[in-house]
Amino acid sequence: MGQVPPAPPRFAPPQHQRRERAAGRVLVLNATFEPINVCTVRRATVLLLKQKAEVIEHATWSLRSENTTLPRPMVIRLVSYVRVPRDAHRRKITRRAVFARDGWTCQYCGSRSNLTVDHVIPRSKGGSSEWDNIVASCAPCNRRKGDMLPEKANMIPRTTPKAPHPQVFIHVASPTIPASWKAWLPETTHEVLSSDVAEAA
Repeated sequence: MGQVPPAPPRFAPPQHQRRERAAGRVLVLNATFEPINVCTVRRATVLLLKQKAEVIEHATWSLRSENTTLPRPMVIRLVSYVRVPRDAHRRKITRRAVFARDGWTCQYCGSRSNLTVDHVIPRSKGGSSEWDNIVASCAPCNRRKGDMLPEKANMIPRTTPKAPHPQVFIHVASPTIPASWKAWLPETTHEVLSSDVAEAA
């Protein structure tokens, strides 16, 4: 019988860095340097050890196991190109995804606090629960619009709702964006950063 390959070494950050585990996410770039995903530090480490990825950005401290030391990856790049489906319209719609798409801003008044979501065409009037009919709305605007059509309420969304760019989901996966990621993300998504709004159940 063949030998069972050893498990990847378990890395641990220095004691003073363990409090940063909550931010322990790694940005994954495709072979073309396009951002495509966010993964855990452990998953990134496995990809690096298997030589399926390379480190592009790393922290100033290292991950250590009994026999190995690696720089703590912040951004990695896949060695081989991975085809990414462009089907954002099929992804599950959550409040956080809607907020990220809409720049964490009420689409009626521009407020950035007390956000919820609103069906532009109310469901009671045949409106769907799809990307093109849901917008971020502050609670006061949501109450004011109530069950009225946009024209009746004189409340037209500032931007036409549509399925988000796939990279919006990077911001959904990571509540905060480390500075080392920003050079690899489109500038148009830099303003969607926020960690103050709780994700919907």
